[in-house]
Formats: sequence, C-alpha cells, structure tokens
Amino acid sequence: MTPLLIAGPAVEPLTLAEMRLYLRLDDSAEDDLVAALIKAARLLVEGACGRQLIAQTWRLPLNRWPPGRAVLLPLSPLLSVARVRVYDLAGAGTDLAAPLYRADTAADPPRVVVEAAAPEPGRAFAGIEIDIVAGFGTAAADVPAPLVQAIRLLVARWFESRGDGPADAALPPDLAALVAPYRIRRVATQNVDFPGLFQTACSKNVAR
Repeated sequence: MTPLLIAGPAVEPLTLAEMRLYLRLDDSAEDDLVAALIKAARLLVEGACGRQLIAQTWRLPLNRWPPGRAVLLPLSPLLSVARVRVYDLAGAGTDLAAPLYRADTAADPPRVVVEAAAPEPGRAFAGIEIDIVAGFGTAAADVPAPLVQAIRLLVARWFESRGDGPADAALPPDLAALVAPYRIRRVATQNVDFPGLFQTACSKNVAR
C-alpha cells in the first residue's frame, strides 16, 4: 500500500501565462502542452528534492505506532495534520481527539507525536491512517525561487526538444544544483510498519 493523494495542489508553481511569456509564445495554440509540461516538471522536482511544493493532502497508512510514538513522515514540508484515525479489530475507524497528537513541523523530516493515551490499532494491516497537508504553502509565491527556476528551465528544455532527447527521470546537473539545497535528508528506518512502498519513499530522497 502506498501513500494516497487525497487532494492535489490547487495551483502550479508557474502559471501558464508566465511560462508562455518565458517561451515567447504569442498565442495559446500550445497551451495544453505547456500546462502538461509544467505539471510534469513540478512532479520531477518534487521527486528530486523529496518535498511537496504546493499544499496537497495525503493519507499515510501505518500498521502500528512506532517506538516512542513519534511517527516520522516521508512528505514535507508539513503544513498541518488533518486527521489521525485508528481502526479497531472489527475495522471501525475512530478519529483521535486533537489533544492526543501534535505535529512537529520544525523537525526535518517532520513528525507526528502521539500521546500514550491514544489506543493501539486492532487491525493488523493499515490499522492507522494519518491525513496530512504538505507543501511550502498554498500559493506559488510560497515556493522557493530556485525550485521554481528549476521547473521553468526544465519546461523550456522539454518544450524545445519535443521528446527528441532521451527519457530520463533525473534532473540535469545544472538543474540538480538548484534543487540540492532543498533535498530532504534521509528518514530514519524507525517507521518499519509503513505498508509497502511507503518506507521506500522515505529512503529514496537522500541528500548527496
């Protein structure tokens, strides 16, 4: 089971008008292509730095509470925790009261600290769901300028090549340098009970 995107970003770090101006396009004939490239570039930059750029809501499954009940999160920056739900043996879910957990947004990676009074899950697999909002903010202006510039340059290169270049999931070295200061450091292997690829997502984005 992987983290589930509940609500994607309401806007992109670059508007279509801004990118059209940068590409010196005089009309809207290729707007669909440019919009698709902006989204693809944002996803690649997010993957490269291990951070979400614009506020988006994710649901994170967990089998049980880790030792110390400090849940390290693979998605950042953490804006808020929307809900923590625990499932009993019958599969019925109950939302934890707000006093039973707190978000540590200052930590990097961020974490959710759960009080000892919070119940243990009864369901053996994905007995806990944590809904979080991650991103630098809700507006494009909240995204650090170097990350926006990496998206801008990546879109321009893709637009000019029109698929003639080799497919590559990695950023070119000069663009990787823009992203490097924002790469999330390695998440400790404490959360071994995140189902499936969730733990893998934690360890892939290692600062080089």
